[in-house]
Amino acid sequence: MPIGLIAGNGRFPILALEAARTAGIDVVAIAIKEEASQEVEKLARTHWISLGALSKLIDICHKEGITQVMMCGQVKHAKIFSSIVPDWRLVKLLASIDTKNTEGLIGAVTRVLNDEGIQLLDSTLLLKDLLAPVGVLTKRQPDEAESRDIHYGRKIAAALSTHDIGQSVAIAERACVAVEAMEGTDAMLRRAASFVEKKPLRLVKGSRRRKHMLYDVPVIGPQTITVMRETNTTALGMDATRTLLLDREELLKQANAAGITIVAFAPEE
Repeated sequence: MPIGLIAGNGRFPILALEAARTAGIDVVAIAIKEEASQEVEKLARTHWISLGALSKLIDICHKEGITQVMMCGQVKHAKIFSSIVPDWRLVKLLASIDTKNTEGLIGAVTRVLNDEGIQLLDSTLLLKDLLAPVGVLTKRQPDEAESRDIHYGRKIAAALSTHDIGQSVAIAERACVAVEAMEGTDAMLRRAASFVEKKPLRLVKGSRRRKHMLYDVPVIGPQTITVMRETNTTALGMDATRTLLLDREELLKQANAAGITIVAFAPEE
């Protein structure tokens, strides 16, 4: 019986499909037309669906005999407010929830899938070796100013997590310069850089302190380092064991070349 993999954008679903192939796990990709790369077709039997096609997703799972699915890759939250047309099932779901944040939306989809006999799996199931370990991951340790900013940012990120607003904050001189909402981390950093006039920024990512890893897992990749260099962001703090490091060797190579420090903390800290 195959596992279903709902593929969003980025490298996350590609790496998960490669890991499944290596492990000999039968996976069927259900790729989001507005988000996923055509590369998924090279790695698994693939069905393409539009972002609003919840009924089609369920029909594919039933047809393929899929009773377990994982969500891999980002789906831009702002797409909910774009021109994408939801099907009747998604319209009904949207009308039934009070808030359209991540927890509200995906939590409601999860309940619908459960009602159809489809269980949502840990999205990092195939990529446990890519989860960040505890400690400083780069050659350079954070200096005193960076450490203060990162610890302050972790407090802000933890407070925001209770409202399910965003995963990331940008900090400079122990002030919160910007908070991530629907625009994503890269856009948030660029916005923050426009406020601080060349002062160094620190990026802090939180894991929302959820007790599960079913969806919305924080992800760091080489593109993150590229934007950090562009915006004079010198340090990155994150939750260990709950943050995926995609293309880790290249990520750390770029960070070390740029003199960026990366540190991962035990989530309970």
